[in-house]
Amino acid sequence: MPTEASLFEKSHPDRVGLRVPPAGVAGTGWRSGLPAGTLRAEPPALPALSEPEVVRHFTRISRKNYAIDSGFYPLGSCTMKYNPKVNELLARLPGFANLHPYQPLSTVQGALAVMAELEERLVALTGMARVTLQPAAGAHGELTGILIIKAYHEDREDRDRTEIIVPDSAHGTNPATAALAGYTVVTVPSDARGQVDMAALRAVVGPRTAGMMLTNPNTAGLFEEDIQAITALVHEAGGLMYYDGANFNAIMGLVRPGDMGFDVVHLNLHKTMTTPHGGGGPGSGPVGVSARLEPYLPTPLVVRQADCLGLEYDRPKSIGRVKAFYGNFGMHVRALAYILSMGGDGLRQASEDAVLNANYLRVRLSDKFKVAYDQVCMHEFVLSGEPQKKAGANTLAMAKRLIDYGYHPMTIYFPLIVPEAMMIEPTETESRATLDAFVTAMAAIADEVATDPGLVTSAPQTAPVGRVDEALAARKPDFRWSSAGEGQIEPAAAAARPAGCA
Repeated sequence: MPTEASLFEKSHPDRVGLRVPPAGVAGTGWRSGLPAGTLRAEPPALPALSEPEVVRHFTRISRKNYAIDSGFYPLGSCTMKYNPKVNELLARLPGFANLHPYQPLSTVQGALAVMAELEERLVALTGMARVTLQPAAGAHGELTGILIIKAYHEDREDRDRTEIIVPDSAHGTNPATAALAGYTVVTVPSDARGQVDMAALRAVVGPRTAGMMLTNPNTAGLFEEDIQAITALVHEAGGLMYYDGANFNAIMGLVRPGDMGFDVVHLNLHKTMTTPHGGGGPGSGPVGVSARLEPYLPTPLVVRQADCLGLEYDRPKSIGRVKAFYGNFGMHVRALAYILSMGGDGLRQASEDAVLNANYLRVRLSDKFKVAYDQVCMHEFVLSGEPQKKAGANTLAMAKRLIDYGYHPMTIYFPLIVPEAMMIEPTETESRATLDAFVTAMAAIADEVATDPGLVTSAPQTAPVGRVDEALAARKPDFRWSSAGEGQIEPAAAAARPAGCA
């Protein structure tokens, strides 16, 4: 794929995309009110191009990006599934998109109805008593949930509970969230089945346990068979159970976290309920709680009054507001549209199809790769690239080679409990033909490792950017264009720029 020259390299002083006419009135305009010495003496060193050149430049660059609209994402634990465009269209309706959070309640009854109904649907799906829609993403939901747990213990003056238990297979945000909330993180190892080691858990649960954070199914794609024993053990010690909902796509409509014994649940609407995922958001991470934790939910909450819907602020035990206003409302519209269009049977089938697709890939790939836990999985599974590493190409190299076959690489080196891990989640939205094509590509890479590992270790061969030094990029990141660096405008070109570009 040819390299796209930068706008600075394409710049020419005779190409102008926009000219701003003079104000025409002396002493007016934005310049007149600025203090002396704050105006530029020379125009800024910006590239000079026509409008078509700029549009075509960014259009060509956009085509180099990988997107769910152009290909399959096998990212494990991320649920990068195709989202129906109708949900996006509904969120863009003027009556939703043009709302302002300071409008009088009488003018936003429809929006409040969306939020109230979404909460009711999420309560039904999770088995919780109440839900807050405020958190802006999954990690934000985690923090909200742990702060609720902390408020509960402090309200009971049970301040000796200073520990949060986290499995070694957990998402990295779990220990980070617990530490951010002021807790000591206690790690519990996994057993040979890839699940929580019950003996190790019994050894650490005690009077200092504030709670346990758990993903079910876990990041190995396995349902915790001892889940009721786990929740009973933590509850008997006086702790609370926190459910990381990142993998809810595997159990939606099949089993509820509340029925497993969880006290707090966060859901990633930006994964499970078709809101945008990737690119930095926006996201949505609602948190549901059991009845005893309901007083600690953030304010405000939507409430049904005698003749209208309102917002409740008078909640003395609340942890307070965790986000400005009421959450990312556009995400709520998308999520409710998804739930209503799917219905209960559809949500259940989505989970069943996600599990079916994952097991199909697991079996198909087991001929060429080592399956970390070779048993029936849920929505995702983990391969180990150890055999290929011994043959000369590690997991990173194989992931890079997958780019040459037209696929986004799978999640690699996670979970940490699997050496040379490759975590794969096909989701429910992919067809068997897509999965078969992915298997063919993976099998071809495995064959290349066996016959010509150098071809794999030098990949990608066709991407705009080839192999880079990941360690150097992480230690010394360079995010800025520098006028002293490559691609700068030649001084003569800058001097010849038409007047008025400033």
